[in-house]
Amino acid sequence: MNNDNSTLSLSILSGKGGVGKTNIVLNLGYALIEAGYSSMLMDCDLGLANLDVLLGLSPERNLQDLLQSDMSPSEVAVPIEEGLDILPATSGVPELVEMDEDMQDVLFGKLLTLAGQYDFLMLDLGAGINHTAMAFASITQLRLVVVTPEPTSLTDGYATIKVLNTQHGINDFLLLVNQVSSAKEAQQTHERLAAACKNFLGVELRNLGHIRQDSNVLESVRRQTPFMKFAPDCNAAKDIRSIARKLVRYRSDNIERIAGRHILKEFPV
Repeated sequence: MNNDNSTLSLSILSGKGGVGKTNIVLNLGYALIEAGYSSMLMDCDLGLANLDVLLGLSPERNLQDLLQSDMSPSEVAVPIEEGLDILPATSGVPELVEMDEDMQDVLFGKLLTLAGQYDFLMLDLGAGINHTAMAFASITQLRLVVVTPEPTSLTDGYATIKVLNTQHGINDFLLLVNQVSSAKEAQQTHERLAAACKNFLGVELRNLGHIRQDSNVLESVRRQTPFMKFAPDCNAAKDIRSIARKLVRYRSDNIERIAGRHILKEFPV
């Protein structure tokens, strides 16, 4: 453990695929470096790598190299911008999708070396409640659940929170509502899911914010360019900056607690 750790670890997860989670992670990284904070983005969708695809990259090394060699994360990481690196995953390797405990221990041990090197470590998890995704989500200091207003997304988001709560004892979650038509729709979506979490699990679901529907997002994906660069003044970019500011504020308010804790250890909020 690095006693000088200043890295806030955050897992970004969803119950349902297709909610825009990976795009949020990538653009959050850009919003954070714009605000003067460094980030490592780790693609933990271990069977279907996406972060590199959004950037149009073909990395020479990936998570498989990190696991099957004595390489360190810094040797595998791909620098994207000053203060923004990614750890790419790999596609089509079934044994990585359901990691056994030994493999998880190797990976988590290597990630500990990142303590203090970045302001934020963000893990982009695969959708759903598979064992590996839940293991990743349970070790970070914070968890950000991404949903859309669709009923199926809310149902699957609740299922994800329930598994982490009942099987891993985790009771602190942040919510981000993506692809909303208005702030009112975002608030209603949060209230609906928060009520279910409180009534049935006793979990307080905190609202981190929302991202509005924006045609620039889809176009930026097509162009393999983050929307923070493609259309920096669009609504989605404004919303992601607001979310980044809240994370920066959280890190600043809790820096002493973060510094005294394990980079990959859940702590109560």
